[in-house]
This record gives sequence, structure tokens and C-alpha cells, in this order.
Amino acid sequence: MIPPPDAIPPVRHPDAPAPGELLGAHYEHCFGCGGGQPHGLHLQARAGEGVSISAEFTVKPAHQGAPGLAHGGVLASALDETLGALNWLLRTIAVTGRLETDYVRPVPVDTLLHLQAEVTAVSGRKIYSTAVGRIGGPGGEVAVRARALFVEVKLDHFIDNGRPAEIEAAMADPDQIRRTRAFEVNP
Repeated sequence: MIPPPDAIPPVRHPDAPAPGELLGAHYEHCFGCGGGQPHGLHLQARAGEGVSISAEFTVKPAHQGAPGLAHGGVLASALDETLGALNWLLRTIAVTGRLETDYVRPVPVDTLLHLQAEVTAVSGRKIYSTAVGRIGGPGGEVAVRARALFVEVKLDHFIDNGRPAEIEAAMADPDQIRRTRAFEVNP
């Protein structure tokens, strides 16, 4: 996705997590970052400089598609989760509007995938970002790349569209309330 000509450079929110700080899960039962998913990615993301983050996850046997290799959908999920975590640095609630993924090379089971992502531009409610995943660490071979468009939404988006039981449980969870309040403009 190419940002429109009137897009502006992203600005890190003054209250964003500091560079190097672990971002943590935005929801305990998230497949990408939550600890409550036994077969989830358990992706760990850290704030970087500017409007960037780094993240890692290890491809487990439950994540395979072809024998011994990561499923492409799992790799897309890891990219989506990493790109979505960038919104912590903008202090914006946003959802994926579009995700383009390029698969460069296979990723074997038991491989550490290191992901780097950054916001490249903002235009109104639209947030443009890119990510790259490397095998083994930041200097490893490129395995996947992505470009994404996120769209800013209000908290009501989740309340109106999520299943009531999960919404009620999340709203009763003190940790979830704390994470949600971090995004309020006037807490």
C-alpha cells in the first residue's frame, strides 16, 4: 500500500512505551500475543526508536502447514500482530484494513522468527506500515515481508461486534481495563 500524497509522517505519542520496553499482550486470549492460547504465537514485542517495534516468536510444531515448515497463515498472523502492535506507539486503537504478505523463503519448525515493523505514514484514520521477518535474529535471512493499512476505530467497534461473553470477561479483567485506559485520550 502506498500512502496518499497528503499523508504525514507518524508521530510517536509522548506517553508511548519507551524504546526497549516490552509491550505485553493487548488481550490474554489473543492468538498472536496472549498467554492464554496454548497453541498461540506468544509473540513478544518491544518498542523501538521512533514509531517502530521488534518482535519474536518461535515456530512450534502446532504452527506447521507443510511437514516441518511454518504455515503461511501463521506467518501472516505474526506479521499482522507485529504491525498491529505499532499502534501502542501511536496510542491509537486500530484494526487491520489490508495486509499484503510476501513469502520469501520457508520457515522451519523450531525456528526463531525476528520481526521488525514501522509506521511509514498516517492519513486521517489510516495508518500505513511495513514489516520484515528474519530467520534466527535481526541479521538473519529475510523470510517474510508485509505492508499493511490499519484503520483507527473507537472502542465501541469491539463492544458492538465481539461476542458478549468475551467482552464482559475482558471488561471485568483489571489488566484489560488498565490496557484499555492507556488508549483513552482524557482518562
